[in-house]
Order: sequence, then C-alpha cells, then structure tokens
Amino acid sequence: MILRTVARLMLPILLLFSIFLLLRGGDLPGGGFAGGLVAAAAITLQMVADDAAAARRLLGVEPQALLPMGLGLALVSAALPLIWGQPLMTSRFVHLALPGGAGFELGLPTLFDLGVYLVVLGVALLVILSLAEEEE
Repeated sequence: MILRTVARLMLPILLLFSIFLLLRGGDLPGGGFAGGLVAAAAITLQMVADDAAAARRLLGVEPQALLPMGLGLALVSAALPLIWGQPLMTSRFVHLALPGGAGFELGLPTLFDLGVYLVVLGVALLVILSLAEEEE
C-alpha cells in the first residue's frame, strides 16, 4: 500500500523530469536518451507497485508502437536539411511566438531527441514488460 501511494505521487514528478531532460539535452547534459530512461523508470515503478497490465494502461500504447514513431521522427529530422540543400543532420531552428510577446526556439535537434526519447522508452518498456508478464 505504501509503495502504491509513493508510486502515484512520484509518477508525475518523474515524467515531468523526463520531459525536462528531453528539452534540456540540446545545450546541456540530458536529451532523448536520458529522458526516455527516466520515463521508462517511472512506468516501471508503477508496474512494480501494481502490475504489468496497469503499466500498459498507463502508457496508453503498446511499447513496440513507439519504435517506428521514434525512428521515423529521428530519420525525418535528420534528413530534412537535405531538402534545403544542406548536409545531413544540419541544425535548423524556427522561432515560435507565444501570446504576450514571449516565444521559444524549436529546432531539428529537439525533434531528433524526441525520436530518440520514443525509441528508448519503447525498447526499455518492451523488455521490462515482456519479462514481467513472462514471470506472471
């Protein structure tokens, strides 16, 4: 009962931290790999607290569905500069304006990191959930 309560409290914190690592990775340590591992750890903690079926419901999609989405996103973000006549994996950024005069820069490296995030999350959870379900 204590583990379930702690897992429910830690889940949003760990997922938010994984997104922080994902977005931070372009300039500082972190990125898609570290963020994906933290997200997988958050869902694994939920699995340990409840069961593998609860973790699958929490994820919302099958882990193997994340693999082609992540690989496709990473491939598109890496190859997109070829359209503009630039070398593969060249960084390009666009400024997105927010209401109130604020804004942020969205770049191809962030999209590449998002693809890596999805692949790492999918592979880690595919392995962990498969082992847990085999054990049950």
